Amino acid sequence: MVRFYVPLIVFLVLSCSTDALNEEATLNDSLASKQVIRDNVIACAASNSDDNLISVFFYPRQGVTNIRYFETIDASFDKNDFDNYTQVDIPIIDVFNGFLKKYEIASDVEKWVIIAFDEEGQTHLSNPIRLKQNTKPTEYDMQNVSIDTSTTMPFFSWQDGSYDDTKIYFQVVSDEANNLLSGTYTFDRNFQYYKLDNVVLNITKGTPPVLTSGDQYGFTLLAVSEDNWVNLFAEVPFVVAE
Repeated sequence: MVRFYVPLIVFLVLSCSTDALNEEATLNDSLASKQVIRDNVIACAASNSDDNLISVFFYPRQGVTNIRYFETIDASFDKNDFDNYTQVDIPIIDVFNGFLKKYEIASDVEKWVIIAFDEEGQTHLSNPIRLKQNTKPTEYDMQNVSIDTSTTMPFFSWQDGSYDDTKIYFQVVSDEANNLLSGTYTFDRNFQYYKLDNVVLNITKGTPPVLTSGDQYGFTLLAVSEDNWVNLFAEVPFVVAE
């Protein structure tokens, strides 16, 4: 299964340091004379388990253009003042074969970040995302997830890790080729494929396929705090029972 993070050497080849800021391109500057829709980009961030990078994930709705990443110098700046955010040009990396995207950030300093893109003549912004790689590094724990695979509609349940401020849970069911089959959000610590009774946000395209007995699949869980930091990250392979 393809994981959300990539090796550090790839990042070093493809990316530039986030310290190399373009001081002329603030978020406020980029919004001049544009119609702005706030809080309308699904995004969150997590520290990685095996390197010093931070992954900033986002969902690029079909047809969006001009995707940009902005950050403050550190977390002491007012997250709601767009003059505090500077654009940084870094590569965009596919997640789940491009269904989701991410930036990989190298920073020793915690800060606020915002993702922006254009859609149908409007500029859409994510909520400010608080990076917490130092004070609250993302936990990686497969043991927190239980999967009942006795049917082709598996039931997933999980427990929180060490952090108690999770507000919402993002669940992905993917196939062996790492294609996203379903992407859903719940406030509950459970989800059944593909029942939407407790789903509060659904980014699945169309109706996902019925799972096939004996085939390999993956379940990915992100437990996200109110300021869009991933407290808990789990990737669990599973096979539907024959």
